[in-house]
Amino acid sequence: MLDMLTVLIEWENKMEVKTFTKRDIAIKVGKNLNMSIRKSIIYTDEVFKAVRELLCEDKDYIRVEIRNFGVLESKPAKAKPKARNPKTNEEVFVPARKKTHFKPGKILKNHLKKPT
Repeated sequence: MLDMLTVLIEWENKMEVKTFTKRDIAIKVGKNLNMSIRKSIIYTDEVFKAVRELLCEDKDYIRVEIRNFGVLESKPAKAKPKARNPKTNEEVFVPARKKTHFKPGKILKNHLKKPT
């Protein structure tokens, strides 16, 4: 058991994940367009706000297609009347909801397929 724990800890240490925030994206946009960081943060906020508003509309199926990047979709998920709480093994009802899905575009998909 101890060996498995050490293997997991070593594996987690090897997998360093770089997380980029909205601010990081805004800074990158500002540098690419030679504009101030303050302006680029405002523009980036507005773009994400617009995408969020589109995905939150009261329609069953929503598709936001961004060429050369990918597609964001919002679609309904069925209710699950016999779901189980794994901790207590109790049957619970999960109501219908909307779920989101991202499908990368060709350029992004081809880049992600390349071996590291």
